[in-house]
Amino acid sequence: MIVTESTTLVDGDAPKWDIALEGLVNDTYRMKGADLNIDDFQKLAVDNRIRFDDIMVTMFELCIYSEWQYKNDQGVVNITRKTLDELFVNGRLQEKDMHDFSGNWVPLA
Repeated sequence: MIVTESTTLVDGDAPKWDIALEGLVNDTYRMKGADLNIDDFQKLAVDNRIRFDDIMVTMFELCIYSEWQYKNDQGVVNITRKTLDELFVNGRLQEKDMHDFSGNWVPLA
């Protein structure tokens, strides 16, 4: 068993997201003490020299697997594999692809 601050892996089970980015995002959430938004993820990308789309793919995967949730003005948005696939039409997520995701992201655990 491998235990990280964010995810526990048992007997070789591997999460579908980047656990290092998950840890970074969880730390950012704890330090901020509030829901995260696109500006927070853009700052993380710049400050840590990480591709913005890698962070956002991780966030979508965390939502798909019910580790985090995304909320906009209408409430909680159900993020599905289809949601992510539709954003990945050009092979990479761009900041412009995220214009419909100007709400907040929050961990469920």
